Amino acid sequence: MWTDTPDIAQMREAVRALCSDFSGSYWREKDRERAYPAEFVDALTNAGFLAALIPEEYGGSGLGLSAATAILEEIHSSGCNASACHAQMYIMGTILRDGSDEQKQQYLPKIATGELRLQAFGVTEPGSGTNTLGLKTTAVRVGDDYVINGQKVWTSRAEYSDLMVLLARTTPLDQVQKRTDGLSVFIVDMREAVGNGLTIKPIRTMINHSTTEVYFDDLRVPAANLIGEEGRGLRYILNGMNAERVLIAAECIGDARWFTEKSSHYAREREVFSRPIGQNQGVQFPIARSYAQTEAAALMVRKAAAMFDEGQSMAAEANMAKMLASEASWAAGEACMQTHGGFAFAEDYDIERKWRETRLYQIAPISTNLILSYLAEHVLDLPRSY
Repeated sequence: MWTDTPDIAQMREAVRALCSDFSGSYWREKDRERAYPAEFVDALTNAGFLAALIPEEYGGSGLGLSAATAILEEIHSSGCNASACHAQMYIMGTILRDGSDEQKQQYLPKIATGELRLQAFGVTEPGSGTNTLGLKTTAVRVGDDYVINGQKVWTSRAEYSDLMVLLARTTPLDQVQKRTDGLSVFIVDMREAVGNGLTIKPIRTMINHSTTEVYFDDLRVPAANLIGEEGRGLRYILNGMNAERVLIAAECIGDARWFTEKSSHYAREREVFSRPIGQNQGVQFPIARSYAQTEAAALMVRKAAAMFDEGQSMAAEANMAKMLASEASWAAGEACMQTHGGFAFAEDYDIERKWRETRLYQIAPISTNLILSYLAEHVLDLPRSY
């Protein structure tokens, strides 16, 4: 568990080699223009990395979450950003685990080749936030279709995705026996939906994250696009959410290692008052502490991924991995900013861009406070706080 297999080690080298073709200047340009890194996504797709979790029978590599975490970690430790495409790795699991044979045959091979992009995940709403049970978007069966009305927010990459996995309420909350019932999952073909009941509105943010609001106005989705059974949708997406947290945690580990390498190199080379600044404990200690945080968090990421691959329940581990890794990357980012001083604010050093990017993961895909509430209630058996 604690070391890579030869295959994963070789894959890491291949990812690093691919990322070397996308220097800081590429990412700075995309960041300034708020542009989608289509060339980078295409390169990952063509190399087969985005199909890592898709079974071989559908054209993928059939690898586990441990391999996927290695891919995303290396992307971020190379100074690149996987946020434009990482969703495909955890979204497609809903189709793979709970979709019909027809849905798998229809979508997975094309997702594997890149003919179809599955990057959009429609769950969060303005009024409910992380309270998924309180979402208001509805899907009403009308003949051979479901008619969908409502709104989602923070639906990232909707403008650049062909398909969306959407969670909507099919039974009113006051009519279900269990609070977790009444939600259903659908595959939305966005190529057909945009302009026919689906409207996408970009949200400009402090980072280039291609996020949007989406509006559903009597959007008709074929009943054949329902994943699994009606009313059991929450169960279908929870496993994917745990995978998402582990994958995001791996990206944070990559960010932290990028920051630490940048800090250490600069602290060795930069001289002030005729001595390297890295000789000063005030510079050394924050870098060393964040390094220790990163290595500890990386162990939790490995544990959570291994448990997922073995089919074990790992909700607590997934949440801890995400929290610890995001805190490690933020600490490493802060140390890097302080080490570089004013130069950290200059675009050409890439630090301020990476610092903004890694800050997101204190909040998304779930905030630290909600992780602590989960651990308190479900692991430590403390009274429910919300």
